[in-house]
Amino acid sequence: MKANFPLAATAGKLDLDAYLARIGVRGPLAPTLDTLAALHRAHCATIPFENLDILLGRPIALDVAAVEAKLVAARRGGYCFEHNTLFQAALEALGFRVGALAARVRAGTADLRPRTHMLLRVDLPQGAFVADVGFGADGLVQPVPLAQDRETWVESVGHRLRREADVWVLQGNLGGEWSALYAFTLEPHHAVDFVMANHFTSTYPGSPFVLNLTAQRARAERRVALRNRELVVRERGLATVTTLRDAAHRSEVLEAEFGLVFPAGTPFRAPAF
Repeated sequence: MKANFPLAATAGKLDLDAYLARIGVRGPLAPTLDTLAALHRAHCATIPFENLDILLGRPIALDVAAVEAKLVAARRGGYCFEHNTLFQAALEALGFRVGALAARVRAGTADLRPRTHMLLRVDLPQGAFVADVGFGADGLVQPVPLAQDRETWVESVGHRLRREADVWVLQGNLGGEWSALYAFTLEPHHAVDFVMANHFTSTYPGSPFVLNLTAQRARAERRVALRNRELVVRERGLATVTTLRDAAHRSEVLEAEFGLVFPAGTPFRAPAF
């Protein structure tokens, strides 16, 4: 079941050494499942998921040079298109056979949503795997097999894939019940396919990324999510919720939890205090 992915879509455009230094992984690295898993875990633990540029009125660029400048050199984070564009470029530079897929997010709604999430498929001798470093705190911290009902658990958080005809659904289990996170098909997508989705997600007045501030980080032992004024920390199956007091408190949390440094008076569009 090999995919007809375009070869080397982004290879050669990334400073691989700088990326590996950013996530704290040392080479040399072979294109194996162990390497994929180590890179996946390190990326999720190091580079936060965040939409702060959108709330500052800054455009989101998806070419590899721009994503590298932001997430690697500037030590910022980003959202799915940025994360998985960077991860795809790194995997291709290491010799992995990898391609991009598009998903409809199902988390939090039963409504049919547009395809506004990017994920990756990686083909290995052991089979096909889904890699996704850009879904935030509820998402994967390691790749999962592209196979029906193969549960993968990291600490108290589980993930599995289920089939609905030709659609695959990624489900998560954070509190004892399985729920759908997103749904996708295996149709390969190209970089240009995400240009429109990125524009919609970052500019449409009703987009949750336009209306809300979020920063998230997923480590194996600790998952942290900030949404507007609410900070949720999940550790050992327990969740702690903190309400931000003011803009200064927000700046403290962004730096302490996500390594994102912004002055207290930074004019984010949301939330209002």
